[in-house]
Amino acid sequence: MKAIAIIQCRISSTRLKSKALLNLYGKPMICHVIERTKAIKGVESVILATGEGKKNHPLLDMASQSDIESFVGSEDNVLERFFSASKDKNCKYIIRVTGDNPLTDFESASMALEYALETNADHSATIGIPLGTGVEVIKKSALQKAYESGHEPHHKEHVTPYIKEHPELFKIVKYQSQLINPYPNLRLTVDTSEDYKLMEIIYNELYRGDLIKLKDVIDLINRKPEIQSINSNIEQRPMTHH
Repeated sequence: MKAIAIIQCRISSTRLKSKALLNLYGKPMICHVIERTKAIKGVESVILATGEGKKNHPLLDMASQSDIESFVGSEDNVLERFFSASKDKNCKYIIRVTGDNPLTDFESASMALEYALETNADHSATIGIPLGTGVEVIKKSALQKAYESGHEPHHKEHVTPYIKEHPELFKIVKYQSQLINPYPNLRLTVDTSEDYKLMEIIYNELYRGDLIKLKDVIDLINRKPEIQSINSNIEQRPMTHH
């Protein structure tokens, strides 16, 4: 098996309560994330990895309804949860997807995986696409090393900081997207009510059952540039926060 994808998601959220279950054009947000993850070329299995506790049971139901696997692990040690979910899988690469990104770009993710395979990279990601649309492609052996060696709190919360902090140990590559994106500060993740408001507009305008392409999102903002200001004041939390 070349690759699996793991979607990390839990119900608890500090800034927007139960965001994974928020409605986007008639479906819970996490269902859109699952659909888009399934569309990544080269992915042979998709797993939703969530935390322990009854509050996360609705996510397990969503995974079952979407015909994907699920895994329950540590609520707060996401690195451990991620590693444990992949440990028994016979794959070379794991694609990390987060449940608050309902515009995860399956096209650039497919290319990032292909690039990782071509270069035998330990970590591959796409540059040139909006915040909230990218994935991380991680070699399974690199993930194991990060799990065994990453002991700082932010290593455990965000999965890949240990790899990124040690380029002398890991081969890290970037795939340059061909997307023409004139909005370098565009924010397409859902972490706050402002983010959700923008995402609702995008889905109401563009979603009719087929997966939304990033090009169409850019075209929408070209037509309605005022909508990008809805969440432009939101500050992204750094990966080193504790």
